[in-house]
Amino acid sequence: MTSTTEQLSATTLLRFATAGSVDDGKSTLVGRLLHDSKSVLEDQLEAVERVSADRGQDAPDLALLTDGLRAEREQGITIDVAYRYFATARRRFILADTPGHVQYTRNMVTGASTADLAVVLVDARNGVIEQTRRHAAVAALLRVPHVVLAVNKMDLVGYEEAVFAKIAEEFTSYASELGVPEITAIPISALAGDNVVEPSANMDWYGGPTVLEHLETVPVSHDLTACPARFPVQYVIRPQTAEHPDYRGYAGQIASGVLRVGEPVTVLPSGRTSVIEGIDALGEPVDIAWAPQSVTVRLKDDIDISRGDLIAPTASAPATTQDVVATVCHVADQPLAVGARVLLKHTTRTVKAIVKEIPSRLTLDDLSQHPDPGQLVANDIGRVVVRTAEPLALDAYADSRRTGSFLLIDPADGTTLAAGMAGESFASKAEAVEADDEGWDF
Repeated sequence: MTSTTEQLSATTLLRFATAGSVDDGKSTLVGRLLHDSKSVLEDQLEAVERVSADRGQDAPDLALLTDGLRAEREQGITIDVAYRYFATARRRFILADTPGHVQYTRNMVTGASTADLAVVLVDARNGVIEQTRRHAAVAALLRVPHVVLAVNKMDLVGYEEAVFAKIAEEFTSYASELGVPEITAIPISALAGDNVVEPSANMDWYGGPTVLEHLETVPVSHDLTACPARFPVQYVIRPQTAEHPDYRGYAGQIASGVLRVGEPVTVLPSGRTSVIEGIDALGEPVDIAWAPQSVTVRLKDDIDISRGDLIAPTASAPATTQDVVATVCHVADQPLAVGARVLLKHTTRTVKAIVKEIPSRLTLDDLSQHPDPGQLVANDIGRVVVRTAEPLALDAYADSRRTGSFLLIDPADGTTLAAGMAGESFASKAEAVEADDEGWDF
């Protein structure tokens, strides 16, 4: 008989994030998913029931299963990103319940940056609002391949099909303009449980999947080996012991692709070339290694390599640049202005940089570009041109979410200012269809 552990090890993993405006019911939806899929421990449920009863509520408030901060429970809102793990017989899940308040949109960037799917909630009574558009734009910028529109609180609009259809049409049109490759609309009531785990008896006009059914069946690809190999060096290993007097290895995690012994490689940004002499994984030599394995690479030639350098196959090595053109989500309270001196962190490399231009800021209502805003403030999305002190081996974010992304950091106190995505901002419609089938003066 196959054990539960063996069954789960054979299932795929889906990372997904929830988003939506304040009081749209994200935490209640997550709580309902955990509760109805039998993924809540008995003592957790008892604690929620006790707190709910103390508040005079007749039924357990399932939002308390995810709103863990005291401030969250007192205000009834989500502030930080709450990560939860659960599993069904068909798939394992890591979910990021992200805040809905405009002030905390930056937290959605954190939650959605590694997500395969985003669930955007809309209150059926309010329809698509600015914060809904902002979350859709963030999902599109981060190239989240699948978006679920969950039209919540259908019980408060009499389960009317016309209400759902209008919201679904408006959101789908907007998200398609952004280049989101796949959008699935589902009418739900997280409080009552309609179409979350079990099909709703109140909406017989809807014949699509429940939220959980869609999460269990949506196709997910984690094949990082199809991309060109990228190996950011994290640490140089030089034991210099009697047993290993000449050992020089470069340790790190393969960001994408496959590395093979005997393969010609280029070290960036220096441009020096060599050949992979050996690969060590878990202390044992191997002939081949692939993303996202953590390995130690040995080269035939002694080259000056340090943390932050990138090793890539010579045949598919990325170009280096000191002029980074990108779209950023500004996440700090302090503005980002032209002329700002920052640190740019890309994989394991951190370099000094200057913001040379801010060509435009995105207007969420009509997706138009506001030219030359001069600065970006918290939660703004805009285009920037950054000049770095040293060359960087950046891929386009559309080609690699790992090696096409970076952070802009305040050098004074280490605050993260913005999350950046190199290259074009949004996917074109054609791409979407295809995806579906101090002296720093330099």
